[in-house]
Amino acid sequence: MPYKNLRSIPIYRKSLDLCLMSREIASYVSYNKDLLKLYQSNSLRDIIADSLLTDAILIPQQIAAAEQSESYAVRMKSATFIAIMLRNINSYCTGLEKDGVKEKEYLNLLRSEIKSFRRLFKVWRRSIRR
Repeated sequence: MPYKNLRSIPIYRKSLDLCLMSREIASYVSYNKDLLKLYQSNSLRDIIADSLLTDAILIPQQIAAAEQSESYAVRMKSATFIAIMLRNINSYCTGLEKDGVKEKEYLNLLRSEIKSFRRLFKVWRRSIRR
């Protein structure tokens, strides 16, 4: 399969936006400002922020894997994985709220970004079934 320019694919661009927003929120809400060391923290908030960041980073990787693969099974596995990551990110938003993050509007912005991403995701998922 020839190399596809991923940046020309709307869902890939949207996944990068989701990734950027997740990174900004993780940076804002975490106690440890070194995002590469969040996983070492004992703080629940830092652990949730690390998970949020990790899952958001995995989404564009999975889109790239699906787009570059000719295997139906690989494409569907990536789509399923992305659906799980989206659900997880929504859960992380709830977890951060329960941990006392006061700036709920940031979390709601991320939820809104996820909702927008899901609309593109449904169309994309249908397109990769071919």
